[in-house]
Amino acid sequence: MATLTRVLRHLFATDARSRFPAVAMHRIAAAIGEGERRHHAEVCFAVESTLPVRQIMRGVQPRTRAEAAFSSLRVWDTAANNGVLIYLLLADHRIEIVADRGLHGLVSDAHWRGVCQLLEERLRSGDQADAVIAAINAVSDLLAQHFPQVLGTVDVDELPDGPVFL
Repeated sequence: MATLTRVLRHLFATDARSRFPAVAMHRIAAAIGEGERRHHAEVCFAVESTLPVRQIMRGVQPRTRAEAAFSSLRVWDTAANNGVLIYLLLADHRIEIVADRGLHGLVSDAHWRGVCQLLEERLRSGDQADAVIAAINAVSDLLAQHFPQVLGTVDVDELPDGPVFL
């Protein structure tokens, strides 16, 4: 029964593009770029409306899908292994943060959960873009603690700042 409920939720989910119109996506991209001026790491935001029914029937969970997106978007492909993906799966009302191995031992699971809770609360109470921007700022705060920009050095932007619809 749970699978049928999930299939129906995915079949009738709101399209991500209606929740995140172009102007919102531009604001999110600007927030990523602004945050990355404070740290030497990479942040990516991806939103997905639904999963294909065949994936739901196979039991694919949001975390598994987020990890696949982390790989396909090449968030792992940074020199310092410090990329972070903020992933939303709208049909399941799930938020996942996938951090590269360079952040393990530096940022705790509790900190990542705190960012997810912040995003969840903000999504419930207001503008979708503002909620995502608050999460991006929180992630950038964490990254700036461990990978701060060093004055006089040039930071290469290793990943595009633009958010992604999956």
